[in-house]
Amino acid sequence: MTEKKKLSEAQIRAHKKYMENFVEVKVRMTPEKRETIKIHAKKQNESATSFINRAIDETIKRDNDSLNNI
Repeated sequence: MTEKKKLSEAQIRAHKKYMENFVEVKVRMTPEKRETIKIHAKKQNESATSFINRAIDETIKRDNDSLNNI
């Protein structure tokens, strides 16, 4: 069993400051879909969060591009 490394006060402050730049969004999905996302993200060498953000960005761009071509 591995022990968790205790964080220094400076690390805690740095993490808190970093996290102030982000908000959390809750998305509901089945456990199967979550697992599919995790597996796909791993195959792409990225986290599930990175994959979800990339998917959102690409979909918004695609949607905007199709609207501009009308």
